[in-house]
Amino acid sequence: MDLATLIGVVVALIIVFTVQILEGGSPASIILIPSMLLVFGGAFAAGMAGGVLKDALGVGKLLQKAFLAKVAPPNKLVDDIVKLAERARREGLLALEDAVKTVEHPFLKRGLQLAIDGTDPEELHDILHAEVAAKKKADKAGMKIFENMGGYAPTVGIIGTVMGLVHVLENLNKPETLGHSIAAAFVATLWGVLSANLIWLPLAARLTRLSGIEAEEMELVIDGVLAIQAGSNPRLVAQKLRSLLPPDAAKAAEAAAAAKTKKAA
Repeated sequence: MDLATLIGVVVALIIVFTVQILEGGSPASIILIPSMLLVFGGAFAAGMAGGVLKDALGVGKLLQKAFLAKVAPPNKLVDDIVKLAERARREGLLALEDAVKTVEHPFLKRGLQLAIDGTDPEELHDILHAEVAAKKKADKAGMKIFENMGGYAPTVGIIGTVMGLVHVLENLNKPETLGHSIAAAFVATLWGVLSANLIWLPLAARLTRLSGIEAEEMELVIDGVLAIQAGSNPRLVAQKLRSLLPPDAAKAAEAAAAAKTKKAA
């Protein structure tokens, strides 16, 4: 489980409240339910209005994915594909029919099943790449609501501030409450800017990053499945797939493979 977003958002909020305390203020002075309700509720409603209902209903799953997503090391996926390539090379492609049942990666599982069923390599290539493109479109549509909320939140905060100042002007005959009322009015702007830049936009960036990682894994799987279907040498499959990994992951994979070879010898 990758906790980068959870840690980042929590630390950012802690810093904000710590600075508030260091400047002599009280955290309670910026935790105003009406302002927060207006900013968070208004930004979500505006974001929902800019999309379709399906996007809004999927926000809960997207939040869970953003905060608690598992980012598996690509080395393991390469190792799994190479093992399948070794077995296919040794026993034939149809021998993988039983192995497919134990494959955890869903996209790899579908690709292998298509290959075992005798799908033409070009058709297999097109089918799997179409699924990657469809996933990218779906991910982009899902994260769009957070980008919209990040754009709307500051403006909604300004609306809250204007509403608060209108209330202040209505009570000019009570000078003893003006200071508190004016401060409370600007809290809405604070939460609008804060939520946009410390919550919504980082969440959108996180989902974009996760989508990119998943798409790269799927591209890796496509190359692996096509190589297995073609009966390529497992060593060449391993080298090809490792060349697609990020430099650090590729070095780690090569080191692990070298250690495994040395141990076997």
